[in-house]
Amino acid sequence: MPTHYITLFFAIVAETIGTTALQASQQFTKPLPTVILFISYGISFYLLGITLKYMPVGIMYAVWSGLGIVLIAVIGLVIFGQRLDFWAVIGISLILAGVLVIHLLSNTSTH
Repeated sequence: MPTHYITLFFAIVAETIGTTALQASQQFTKPLPTVILFISYGISFYLLGITLKYMPVGIMYAVWSGLGIVLIAVIGLVIFGQRLDFWAVIGISLILAGVLVIHLLSNTSTH
């Protein structure tokens, strides 16, 4: 697996941690989750910058945001007890399908 995919994976993980901390920060009133949020987003954007050396910005951003949405929806369900209705599950499935189409069928995923 090319290293830029690993870098992108860690950027997605960092963004997911940051967004989870955003929920836990309770509108920036809790210091520890707020600090985790800013550090995680900083790491994520740094890693995205590295990934841009190897992937077009549109493709990289689609994968980063798409998989981030899917992971945050799962975390919201499991950790925060947020429910997803049928249409939310369909929409999230379509996002995941789009990411798969980009990587399995598109030739634009790398420079």
